[in-house]
Amino acid sequence: MELGKKIKQLRFKAGLTQEQLAEKLGIAAQSVSKWENAAAMPDITTLPLLAEIFGVSIDDLFDLTTEQRLNRIENRMDAEEELPADIFREFENFLQAERNDANHQKRATELIAYLYWHRMNAEAKKASRYAKEAVRRAPNEKGVKWILHYTDNHAVWDWNMANHTRGVNFYRELVEANPDAALPYMYLLDNLIADHRADEAERWLERYCTLEQAHPVMKRVYRAYIALARFDEPAGDQIMEDLLAEQPDNDAVLFETAQYYAAKADYKKAIDIYERAFAADPKRPRFQDPLMGIADIYEVMGDWANAAKTYDRIIDLLENEWGLTEETDSGVTWAKKEKARLLAKA
Repeated sequence: MELGKKIKQLRFKAGLTQEQLAEKLGIAAQSVSKWENAAAMPDITTLPLLAEIFGVSIDDLFDLTTEQRLNRIENRMDAEEELPADIFREFENFLQAERNDANHQKRATELIAYLYWHRMNAEAKKASRYAKEAVRRAPNEKGVKWILHYTDNHAVWDWNMANHTRGVNFYRELVEANPDAALPYMYLLDNLIADHRADEAERWLERYCTLEQAHPVMKRVYRAYIALARFDEPAGDQIMEDLLAEQPDNDAVLFETAQYYAAKADYKKAIDIYERAFAADPKRPRFQDPLMGIADIYEVMGDWANAAKTYDRIIDLLENEWGLTEETDSGVTWAKKEKARLLAKA
């Protein structure tokens, strides 16, 4: 339905004349008449007030399909760092309702998780800023240092805070409920290896390797990480070097090898292999992960200038291969902020 016809329908439903609606909007009655006769369109700044008067969402004014509304929600969260409170509530109510619709249940559940994470992330940035200010004011006191563990992934000394037992338990239950799905095994392995629970990881890896969906590269990569979890570095290195020698042009092998050496703090080697992984990727557009690894390593090394230059490459990738802009994706804005932050340190 055209917007003008929708406004007319909603005006009748609300029991308002054109003059009464115009008065509520603070405009001339002729403007409402032009909208309803498709001779003009409302200014975009008028839409929130129109929606409020009719007791509907802005999306309702346009008669968007459910799929279009779901896309709009996802795109807006991608593009904005923080949503206004009224928009958050509108999205929340819509997604909660769609979780009861079998046709959209899966995506609505994913998006409401994203919605809450999006809000949490925006608030976490504020918490981080004030926690850091408090720590700087009293550097010799614990104070709110613990907050930075949750907001910025800072390491903590206490094993009881740092271990991944809850993650292990969740993914083990998920694997047992879905024994033929590959990804839960990988997430379970990640959490077990992070806690050096190598014997358990090896048992689950054996089960993972029997799956039809098991990634052939990851079958061997996980064996290398299990060796590291046992503090057997030479065995882990040998597994990765053999894999790389067998498939030197495989971008997945190159990327995982770079990840391995980055995790071992062999930074020069990791950068070289990340570069090879990025160059070997046949897909277009390419993912930014190898470049992110390079930028992070340069920052770890205190090479701010090269870290900033790598963000130039990330921005170029997002804009020219993905076709993204600051207006359409918050990732571009974030990358430019990261570049500026690094240049300020250079």
